[in-house]
Amino acid sequence: MLGTIQKFMEEGGPFMYIIDAVAVIALAIAIERFVFLFFRFNINANAFMAQIQKLVMANNIDRAIKLCNAAGNAALPRVIKAGLTRANKGEVEIANAIEESSLEVLPQIQKRTNSLVTLAQIATYLGLLGTIQGMIQAFDAVATAAPEQKATALASAISIAMNTTMLGLIVAVPTMALHLILTNITQKIIQEIDQHSVKLQNLLVSRGKGATLEK
Repeated sequence: MLGTIQKFMEEGGPFMYIIDAVAVIALAIAIERFVFLFFRFNINANAFMAQIQKLVMANNIDRAIKLCNAAGNAALPRVIKAGLTRANKGEVEIANAIEESSLEVLPQIQKRTNSLVTLAQIATYLGLLGTIQGMIQAFDAVATAAPEQKATALASAISIAMNTTMLGLIVAVPTMALHLILTNITQKIIQEIDQHSVKLQNLLVSRGKGATLEK
């Protein structure tokens, strides 16, 4: 098995190793994004916001902020905390705090994911480029071959030349699939931030109006 893979790589030429390097980079980015999105930025949004809502309704803002702090670097709590710290301010200040925090958090959620698309394209193009180079070398080799060996030599050379295209697609297709999965996770987190930050803003504003009426 290892011998077959080694032969496959050697026959494909130097572009095979460049495609392998692209594959390693894409895999490293995908692993890093999965770790951050699943274990650092993600949180059970509905359960978290249910607790926040109860604390805000009980006028226990300090405890709600501590709950956000306990969530570490999760994306939603960071945005919610920004709004809570302005809970006793006006509607505009609350909205500005939430927006400012969102502008800080969203790029961290989205970064490097789109680079997987670029890497998939690079792998494909490198595969095609390697095949073109291989075809040029194949025709040069066939030109000097004996007449009775030309057909066999050409078929063999073309088969070898296609190795880079095959490897390029082997790298590109899973990379695109990883990009799709990561994009869906990213969009889910962003939608939760948008949805729950608006709910918090409305909750804090209605709380403020209620306190004003009581006075």
